[in-house]
Amino acid sequence: MTTNLARVPFALADFGRYKREGTKITVLTAYDYTTAGLLDAAGVDCLLVGDSLGTVVQGRETTLRVTLGQMLYHAEMVSRAAKAAFVVADLPFLSYQVSAAQAVRSAGRMLKQTDCRAIKLEGGQTVAATVRKVVQAGIPVMGHIGLTPQSVRRIGGYKVQRDEEQLLADAHALVEAGVFAIVLECVPSGIAAKITAAIEVPTIGIGAGPDCDGQVLVTPDMLGLFEGFQPKFVRRYANLAETIRESTAAYLADVRTSKFPDAGESFR
Repeated sequence: MTTNLARVPFALADFGRYKREGTKITVLTAYDYTTAGLLDAAGVDCLLVGDSLGTVVQGRETTLRVTLGQMLYHAEMVSRAAKAAFVVADLPFLSYQVSAAQAVRSAGRMLKQTDCRAIKLEGGQTVAATVRKVVQAGIPVMGHIGLTPQSVRRIGGYKVQRDEEQLLADAHALVEAGVFAIVLECVPSGIAAKITAAIEVPTIGIGAGPDCDGQVLVTPDMLGLFEGFQPKFVRRYANLAETIRESTAAYLADVRTSKFPDAGESFR
């Protein structure tokens, strides 16, 4: 296993370099110190503190109720654990949509209070001017187009986004505004490939096919911890939910039969 002690920290410039070299960028979500440390030690390039914590941590139907304060809390823990991975934190719903000034303040708080390296916000042409202001303030921005969960009420659900002309226009607008990478969520693979080829910054796919410059998954989905809805694009690399149930059952049985703790686990 790769150890973070031997790794050179993944830097902002590495996103563009990886795209130019054809090296895939690996991204996973993280919401706490322990998990972030494990993912970092395994060698992940980038950790995303996603507002997806609204569903997989808080148990809500959408991400809309996640607050900036909650994102600051989780992003600080993840940033403290990450020794080499590049940490990006989401700005949650209504922490940047009101005005560019609000966006700069929210993004500035995120960097100052958590030590994360960049922020991510959702939208294309409609937020390009806001992105430009945040970048001009010296804050790196990752874009996010396609299915944008913070707009789920307007979109009418979690649906694949197929408007190629609009998606290309959104991607170009974000690049012109200064983003260093763009997440493509729930976009047909052919359209994602065209966007990836058309822009100079890397694309990070989630449900956008294999031709993106990198991939991101929600870690509780990837590890089989979250047993709610499983999107088509999720590949489960473990079934930790079952492991937790089995381990807990064994612990309960040992306690109830006085097998735990034994003499070696007790003080004399």
